[in-house]
Amino acid sequence: MVRAAIVSFRLGLSDGVSVVARLWQKMLADIGFDMVTVAGEGPVDRLVPGLGIDQLDGPDPDGFAAAVSDADLVVVENLCTIPLNLPAARTVARALAGRPAILHHHDPPWQRERFAAVTELPPDDPSWRHVVINRFTAEQFSRRGIETTVIYNGFDTTSPEGDRAAMRAKLEVDDETLLVAHPVRAIPRKNIPGAIAIAEALGGTYWLMGQAEEGYDATLERLLADARCPVIHRPVARTPDIYAAADLVVFPSIWEGFGNPPVEAANWRRPCVVGDYPVAHELAEFGFQWFTSDGLDEIQAFLNCPDSDLLDQNQAIAQQHFSLERVRTDLVALLDDAGWLP
Repeated sequence: MVRAAIVSFRLGLSDGVSVVARLWQKMLADIGFDMVTVAGEGPVDRLVPGLGIDQLDGPDPDGFAAAVSDADLVVVENLCTIPLNLPAARTVARALAGRPAILHHHDPPWQRERFAAVTELPPDDPSWRHVVINRFTAEQFSRRGIETTVIYNGFDTTSPEGDRAAMRAKLEVDDETLLVAHPVRAIPRKNIPGAIAIAEALGGTYWLMGQAEEGYDATLERLLADARCPVIHRPVARTPDIYAAADLVVFPSIWEGFGNPPVEAANWRRPCVVGDYPVAHELAEFGFQWFTSDGLDEIQAFLNCPDSDLLDQNQAIAQQHFSLERVRTDLVALLDDAGWLP
């Protein structure tokens, strides 16, 4: 049996990288790999202290090497991309030098102002393949002399619609309430104030699903307390149920490496307000019809009289271009080209 290991700071949780890694894990297993997961946090097969975001002493090199010693292929999810734990990134890069590896990049350091001075990531090696999640990032890698393959994030476009009544009952929200869902972690770039302002202007209830991270706790507490609309702060996993329960999805981020919720909203036929960040424009080129935060009259008109043609078009685009089958096809092509198919 050919084995592949997925490595990251944390796996099996609800953050975007964990969600994408879980899908890659399933696809690699379907392709024929025996899968193991390796991380510093989360419900993983092999827990390696020092790999986590807050474990800044880094892992023991021998301990990490042992954790991936039986892997024929190692997929590194963002750990060698964003400098949240540089000692861990250095250890992983040294251990994988000369070995088959896919470095799956979500957030390179130059895309975040606070990491702009970090120039040692991402590492490179002739034995590796680099995968990015949009053309915008691929062009930036190319200017730095690193060849990449673009594989957009994929979604389970075959899942049935969720249970609106059950989720609303869990939230204690009646069916007449305008529920404005914000399926994100609470960090500055997610633009929590902008999302709250949309809910306030529409007379809706604001539903934030993620916990505060990156020292945002006090700011979030103040924002939610000062909101001029009902607020629900209830962490739940992103499933069809949350989209079925929502009347509107808001995603007014100022920066995203991709942005899964707008595509998920399209797949499960919900209107979405999307922020003005570069990759949102790239995704919109596929034909998605999303709203902007300065188009509140258009949003209100849609909510008063939903346009099924718009929802049909968005769903068809999500199913055509962002399905798991499309990701699997792209991944098989990459593995075949590298000679790594099991």
